[in-house]
Amino acid sequence: MSNLANRLTQAQPYALGLFRIVVGLLFACHGAASLFGVLGGAMGGTVPAGTWPGWYAAVIQLVAGVLVLAGLGTRTAAFIASGSMAYAYFKVHQPEALFPLQNSGESAALFCWAFLLLVFTGPGALALDRLFGARGAETGKREEQRAPVTA
Repeated sequence: MSNLANRLTQAQPYALGLFRIVVGLLFACHGAASLFGVLGGAMGGTVPAGTWPGWYAAVIQLVAGVLVLAGLGTRTAAFIASGSMAYAYFKVHQPEALFPLQNSGESAALFCWAFLLLVFTGPGALALDRLFGARGAETGKREEQRAPVTA
C-alpha cells in the first residue's frame, strides 16, 4: 500500500467523525428552525406543537441531530433519523414527482442515506460513545480476539 493510502486509512476514523459532526449539526439545525423559529425558521414560522407529522419530525431532527453530533448512541439515533427521513421522502416529497430534484426531496434523501451510513460505520473518532464506552469496547475486542473462527 502506498504512503498516501496508509495516511488516508489512518485518518479514516477522524474523517468519519467529522462527517458525523457536520451531518448531526445540520440535522439539529433543521429541527431547531422548525421548533423554535431560529436560523430563519421553518418556512416563515414554527411548527405547531403536537401536529402530525411535522412537529414529531422536528423533535426527531433536533434530538437525533444533537445525539449524532455528540456521538452519543450514534447508531440508534442515526437509525431513527434515517427512518424519519425515508418517511419524509416517501410521504411528503415522492408523491409530487419521482426524482428528488423534481420534488424538492434532495435533503431528505441525502439525510436518509447519510444517517444509514452512520448506522453501519458507527461514530468514528471524537465521539462521546468512545469516552463512556471505552472500557466496554476494549473488553469486546478482547473477546472477539479470543473467539475461534469457524466456517
